[in-house]
Amino acid sequence: MGDTPGVNLLGRGLPPGLVVVVTGASSGIGRATALAFARRGARVVVSARSGEVLDRVAGECRSAHPAAGAVAVPADVTDAAAVDRVARTALTRFGRIDVWVNAAGVGILGSLTEAPLEDMRRLWDVNVLGVLHGARAALPAMRAQGHGVLIDIGSLLGGVVQAPYMGAYAASKAALVTLDEVLRRELSLAGAHDVAVCTVLPGGVDTPFFDHAANHTGRRLRSLPPVATPERVARTVLRTTARPRRLVAVGPGARLLPAALAVARRPALGLIAWRTEHHYLGPHGSAEDTPGRLRTPSGDSAAVRGGRAGGARTAARAASALGAAALGVRAAARRRSRHRPPPSVRPFTSHPRRPRSWLNGTG
Repeated sequence: MGDTPGVNLLGRGLPPGLVVVVTGASSGIGRATALAFARRGARVVVSARSGEVLDRVAGECRSAHPAAGAVAVPADVTDAAAVDRVARTALTRFGRIDVWVNAAGVGILGSLTEAPLEDMRRLWDVNVLGVLHGARAALPAMRAQGHGVLIDIGSLLGGVVQAPYMGAYAASKAALVTLDEVLRRELSLAGAHDVAVCTVLPGGVDTPFFDHAANHTGRRLRSLPPVATPERVARTVLRTTARPRRLVAVGPGARLLPAALAVARRPALGLIAWRTEHHYLGPHGSAEDTPGRLRTPSGDSAAVRGGRAGGARTAARAASALGAAALGVRAAARRRSRHRPPPSVRPFTSHPRRPRSWLNGTG
C-alpha cells in the first residue's frame, strides 16, 4: 500500500542486535512478534499487564537465538508514566530503540447503543491512547538517535471494513490509521525522514482475542471468517521493519476486501453484516454478558494462538489454491490441444527446428 518515502532503515535484512520494544507481548500477535524478532537475534523489551507471563516470554526470547536478549517490563498501556518506564528501560539496558511495536489491544462484542459506555471508554484507552502513549515514548528517542521504526497493529476491521457488533473496536482501529498518518506528516515537517511510522492491518487472526474480549451481545461466538496465524502477522511485522511501508494489510481478505469494496461497497458490507448476524454469532441467549479481560491481565489464558485452527485453515487455503491452479493449467492445456492443427495442416515455417546439439553450441 505504498512505501514510506526516504526510509529504509535496515535494508532488506534484519541484523542481530536490534533493540525492539513490543507491547501486548504476553499473548497473540505481540507474543509471536517478540519471539520472531528474538529468533533473528534481537534484544527485546516485552511489556504487558501479566508479569508472570512476561517473565516466561522473556525466557523464551532469550533461548531463541545465541545473540538474543530480553527483559520484561510489566505495564498497562493506558498509564503514560508506565509506558515511559518501558522506554527508559530499553534505553538504559540497550542504549537505543530501533523498533517499537504497539500490539496491545482489547475488544468488545456488542451493539453501539447497548454495550456499557465504561467498557467502550476502556477499549479506547487501550487501543487508541495506549498506542499514542507508545508513540510519545518511542519517537523522541528515535528522533534523537536519527532512526527508528514505529509499527502499530491496526486491523482490516475498521481500517478497511466495518461489521455489526464490533463498532467500538472497529472505530478504535480506524482511529489508528488517521493517528499514524498525522504522525508521518509531523515527522516529515520536523525533518525526521529516517523515522518511519507503519500501520499493519491484519484480517482475522487465530489468537485468544475473542476469548479475552468483552461480550455484551448475549450470543456466543459460533465461528469466524478464515483466519491467519499470529506467526504470519509477525513475519509481516519483520518485513515491514526491514522495508517500512505506510499501510500493510495481511491475512485472508487483505486483497479481496479492498477490491470488493471498491467495486460493490454496499453489497459487500451487506454480506458481511448478514454473515455476522446469521453465521458468526450463535442464537440470542446462548452466552452471558462478560467484561472479558478489559481490566484484568490475561494470566494463564495468555497464549500465542487461540485454538481456532489458523494454521490448518492456512494450509487448506494453500492446498485449495494449488489445486485450483493445477486444474487451470490442465484446462488451458486441453484448450490448446483442441485448437492445435494436426501435423499435416500445420503452417509452414521457413525456420525449421535446429538439432539440439546446435542449440547447445556443439553442432
